[in-house]
Amino acid sequence: MLKLEGCFTAIITPFKGDRPDLDALRRVVRFQIKNGADGLVPCGSTGEAATLSPEEYLEVIKAVVEEAKGRLPVMPGAGTNSTAKSVEMVKKVSALGVDGLLAIVPYYNKPTQEGMKAHFGEMARATRLPLVLYNIPGRTGVNMLPATALALAGEFSNIVGIKEASGNLDQVSEIVNGAPKGFAVMSGDDSLTLPMMSVGAKGAISVVSNIAPAQVSRMCGLFREGRADEAAEMHHRLFPLVKNLFVETNPIPVKYAVSLLGLCGPEPRLPLTPFPQKLRSGLRAAMVKAGIKLPS
Repeated sequence: MLKLEGCFTAIITPFKGDRPDLDALRRVVRFQIKNGADGLVPCGSTGEAATLSPEEYLEVIKAVVEEAKGRLPVMPGAGTNSTAKSVEMVKKVSALGVDGLLAIVPYYNKPTQEGMKAHFGEMARATRLPLVLYNIPGRTGVNMLPATALALAGEFSNIVGIKEASGNLDQVSEIVNGAPKGFAVMSGDDSLTLPMMSVGAKGAISVVSNIAPAQVSRMCGLFREGRADEAAEMHHRLFPLVKNLFVETNPIPVKYAVSLLGLCGPEPRLPLTPFPQKLRSGLRAAMVKAGIKLPS
């Protein structure tokens, strides 16, 4: 059973030349396990899934599952802007030993709320695995309303949560208030993880935890233990780092940050471009201030 709480890391996809660097990817997975992440989310927005070929997409997920070896749940991204392609993807990924699936609202074609219900309904029927909705209007161009998420949660027992990245705490509160038992809201905005947990979210599917899994896990754990003041201290310690990780399109900055840890190269795949030289010292300083130890 997928336990959707705490710090799930939306992991990067390292590249070497024109191919995914699977050796580096395995190092990334080991780093996450060693430093206390609660789950792994490969092939999402941070994993540059939109640039992966179908073959690359499957090999990245296989590598993560093999390296995790059941020590952490693996919940890859599995959505496109085509319902038929998404259903095909769900069926293929469900056979790879994953623990759940993260399904983004279809992008570019801007479906209606009824279209979203039909789309995710087809995906839910295509698998027995837990399915987590992913609402990120800034990338998809359309917002999934709370009523739509709640209707899907009520109709399909395997729709078990939502990654909420609308930036709207009222929307989060509305979902939490109406959610059936066992349905989890997870933050999709690192700067809002603690505020969202204060109104009922269970944790985060995090970008910053690519480089600070121990700190993000600790913050979530402190809040769940009722130690809100200490969690707030961790939030404020991480906040400058979070802001530095989004000065350019994600995952450009975080890939550079992971490279500073010696885990992989910094290169994103086109159309994303390398992190600018003029911004690098600021990000490095924010990492150090947040307590991240860099190799000498």
